Amino acid sequence: MSLTNKVQETVIGLVSVSDRASGGVYEDKGIPALQAWLESAVSTPFRVETRLIPDDRASIEATLIELVDNARCHLVLTTGGTGPARRDVTPEATLAVGTKEMPGFGEQMRQISLHFVPTAILSRQTAVIRETADHAALVMNLPGQPKSIKETLEGVRDAAGNTVVGGIFAAVPYCIELIGGPFLDTNPDVCKAFRPKSAQRAGAA
Repeated sequence: MSLTNKVQETVIGLVSVSDRASGGVYEDKGIPALQAWLESAVSTPFRVETRLIPDDRASIEATLIELVDNARCHLVLTTGGTGPARRDVTPEATLAVGTKEMPGFGEQMRQISLHFVPTAILSRQTAVIRETADHAALVMNLPGQPKSIKETLEGVRDAAGNTVVGGIFAAVPYCIELIGGPFLDTNPDVCKAFRPKSAQRAGAA
């Protein structure tokens, strides 16, 4: 398709934060779930950089900095480490490396999850922009369970397929553009990217 040929590849970092998975106690399910969802939802060229790390704040901070500053990711998605337990420090690490906080993403994630479990209020997911002199990326904390990851990204629909609560990924492509990143589009059957009319491309879905 002519549109895809003109579109710059989006680099997406996927980080699974888990002591036991990174230590080989059990198989990580976060990164495969994220990658499978992206393959179904993103319609423009992208590639992923994956990292499996322990629940250690210094390691999380170093990984996020490396993915943005060196690997030049435009979007970084983390999974795991966002609860109230002592070892859950992903939000603290994320806020430490960010230059702008994007609290609306965390608010919407909790709103989505509250449709399923009352303990969603215990989740501390957040998002930030990390900026360097010549690059910027959106970094978002997602839940740890594959089912919750999908629900958070896509949103909640009723039995007829109508959207009850919008998923967070609908706002991601336009956010990436606003911080100087490439054009990213989605499969509307999975998640329709929202852009104001002034930012829409001719021929784009």
